[in-house]
Amino acid sequence: MKIHFYGLGLFAALFCLSVSAAELNRASVQQRLAEADNSRPAQLRRIDLTGLDLSGLDFRNADLWGSDLRNANLSNSDLSGLNLDLTVMSKINLSGANLSNASIFGVHMGGANLSNANLAGSRFIANLDRSNLSHANLSNANWGVDMKNQPMGLMRVSLNNVNLSGANLSNANLNRALMRHANLSGSVLKNTVLFGVDLSGADLTGADLSGADLSESKLEDADFTGANLAGTRFGAVNNKAVLKGLNSAKNLDAAIFE
Repeated sequence: MKIHFYGLGLFAALFCLSVSAAELNRASVQQRLAEADNSRPAQLRRIDLTGLDLSGLDFRNADLWGSDLRNANLSNSDLSGLNLDLTVMSKINLSGANLSNASIFGVHMGGANLSNANLAGSRFIANLDRSNLSHANLSNANWGVDMKNQPMGLMRVSLNNVNLSGANLSNANLNRALMRHANLSGSVLKNTVLFGVDLSGADLTGADLSGADLSESKLEDADFTGANLAGTRFGAVNNKAVLKGLNSAKNLDAAIFE
């Protein structure tokens, strides 16, 4: 049977329902973190941490794989380099958190707060629909589809209706992502790979798209008013009329229409 996953939230939810989760409070989590080191990570794997205030904590020596973090507050926490695959993170607060080089695969994060978060170099295949990523750092992030590894059908990041205003996505890979009606106003998309992305109805006003690759992307009703299009590739765009605000964009003469 061929299964099409977009955010893989169902798989993560079923996984968490299949295990017996323990319950901890903030003090218990802090104690485990204090006793942990590189060789002995704090065991928080498959633990129910829903709704806890875990803000400002250092989780770099923790094992959070498969844990339940729904509605938890991890704002300004350090989760850099962690494997957070198959966690449950819907409506989680990760504002200002450090998730650089972290891996999040098969996770539902709908409605999450990732504003001002550091996501540089991270690898996400998750559902982040309606999440807040305003002013987040996604530079060099790899959130694109790996076409060589699709055993269960196309697995991709879903960013429909997200707020990415003012975010830094320079040199990021978002190929084939779902970004319908995403707010990318004022964002930095220098040299970003947006190949095959669904940007229908997206707000790209004032965005810096210099050197970005939008080849084969869906751009109906996407708004480019005031966007910097120097060196932007628009491969397979046959009808420029579908692109809103194109005549008001900057450096339109330097954009590449193939």
